[in-house]
Amino acid sequence: MLRLPFRSEGDLAVAAAAVDAAVAAHGVVALPTETYYGLAVGPDDDRAVERLFALKLRPREKALLVVGASLGQLEPLVRVPGVWRARLESAWPAPLTVVLPAAAAPAAAGTGRTLAVRVPADGLLRALLALVGPLTATSANVSGGEALASADAVADALGHGLALLLDGGATPGGLPSTLIDLMSSPPRVLREGAWVPPAAWGVRP
Repeated sequence: MLRLPFRSEGDLAVAAAAVDAAVAAHGVVALPTETYYGLAVGPDDDRAVERLFALKLRPREKALLVVGASLGQLEPLVRVPGVWRARLESAWPAPLTVVLPAAAAPAAAGTGRTLAVRVPADGLLRALLALVGPLTATSANVSGGEALASADAVADALGHGLALLLDGGATPGGLPSTLIDLMSSPPRVLREGAWVPPAAWGVRP
């Protein structure tokens, strides 16, 4: 496992090159997000997605969260209903994850037809995604286990299955991203978190 610092813009170029190399080799990358560490692979890479599921001991039918630098970067993976485009562009970047129809059944969607996506609040992570493209960001832990907020904890728990660990030090932790299902009418909160939807969205608990 390669371990590289990822704490400032000065680390970005080397980190992006290492992520590109790991993704090209179907490897699993651990990286810091605005809450906890996440596990990243190319969302369309069946081989890498299988490795990630095996590493997490996660049931294959469960989809993986995907993060992108912008809504535009995520659009090849999901279909965004017209009414929601302006709302998401206004809300993001934020700790807000939404479930949308998968556009072309990416491997990250698991056996389903939907995909959860987010434009993360962390600026350094968005800068990385702008260079390398969308990545999964499912929590860096064994399925059902405690979310991990330090690079050392990730290395201890999952280092045996990682190609690359981007060490951002301790992450903020705290509440997870709010998860909203935009497939239901009205939209439904699947997980309460750090972001509160405006009343105009008509989201129900």
